[in-house]
Amino acid sequence: MTDPVRMVAFHVLRAVAERDSYVNLVLPSMLKEHSIEGRDAAFATELVHGTVRRQGTYDAIIGSVASKGLAGIDPPVLDALRLGTHQLLSMRVPPHAAVSTTVDVVRREIGHKPVHFANALLRKIGQKDLEGWLDTVSEGLEGDEARAVRTSHPLWIVKALTEALGGHAAQIDKLLAADNASPRVTLVARPGLCKPEDLPGTPGTLSPYARILEGGAPGDIPQVRDGRAGVQDEGSQVVAITLADAPIEGSDERWLDLCAGPGGKAALLGAIADQRGVSLVANEVLEHRAELVRQGVHLLDNVEVTTFDGRHGPWDAASFDRVLVDAPCTGLGALRRRPESRWRRVPEDLESLVPLQMALLNRALDLVRPGGVVVYATCSPHLAETTGVVDAITAARTDVEVEASRQLWPHIDGTDAMFMVTLRRTDTV
Repeated sequence: MTDPVRMVAFHVLRAVAERDSYVNLVLPSMLKEHSIEGRDAAFATELVHGTVRRQGTYDAIIGSVASKGLAGIDPPVLDALRLGTHQLLSMRVPPHAAVSTTVDVVRREIGHKPVHFANALLRKIGQKDLEGWLDTVSEGLEGDEARAVRTSHPLWIVKALTEALGGHAAQIDKLLAADNASPRVTLVARPGLCKPEDLPGTPGTLSPYARILEGGAPGDIPQVRDGRAGVQDEGSQVVAITLADAPIEGSDERWLDLCAGPGGKAALLGAIADQRGVSLVANEVLEHRAELVRQGVHLLDNVEVTTFDGRHGPWDAASFDRVLVDAPCTGLGALRRRPESRWRRVPEDLESLVPLQMALLNRALDLVRPGGVVVYATCSPHLAETTGVVDAITAARTDVEVEASRQLWPHIDGTDAMFMVTLRRTDTV
């Protein structure tokens, strides 16, 4: 029979391509379905995530070897070839094993017809190492175009990230490399429910609630299973902490998370709020994501989960002391964690996302009382989604002051590239 680990990897790639599935959702369920655990599960995870991250580079390599280019390769065969190429060039898999197991996947999962083609192509790819192929496929390219091919990022994303970094070539090279590295698993101890020292791993560097897990499955940790702790990037934790710790005068009794799904920030905010006798409204427009929020806060009696469009929900103006807007965005700050995003997002997405981000921030500023604070955050460093949105809103309103902004980076902070800015509502309208 086909190696079950590679078979699962192949079917995950097909689900990503055919059904717009997300690797981080479909892979765990397939591993569980096929009872793949331990080292085999770790191998499958690296195989899938690494293949999707480096897809752009591998496609350039495969296209340079195939006589008819990528267009002449059926999508299922191409996915199998990507898996084989990743094993040949980026994993410690013996070349003969990388080729033979991939050919076996083609034979058993696709059919006999493309077997000879796949075998011959992979053997050609195996004649050079990764650096040799990078030199080949980037020959004649310069600057961002060479970076795009060598680091497996769409050119428009390379340009956007370069602009966000102020055009610093050394920084963009480090950032693109960090995007292609496996992220650390970070846990969050929800205050009042769990202490950080009760969790395995080492302390985080940015959040007092964080623990960096060194191996092992988070789902095996009792505190994670029952909801007293969770898996949450440290940058995401910092966003929640930024809202909770912003100084305000007067009442501090009612908080709002306007775009709460899938619920990591809401769970941390809710736990912090509960320690202070504060209530939290966690709002999410999509019901299936609202259900994830409910699961995350089920131990907290001070959190109300609602399902409204954040732009038009039924809340009274100036009725909250603190509001978080973790706005829907391109997700360019989490490319290492959500590898398929770089191939799905297009520049045109900004045409709908930016107006939505502006509308949500505008509504949040209406909902917070004078003297209260709003934290606007995106898991994207794209300037149109960060300072562009904030500048446009503050230019149009006289009742808001920008107090502080912060941009985190994978290559500097070890987190997703979270952007956050604290705005205070003033009395002036």
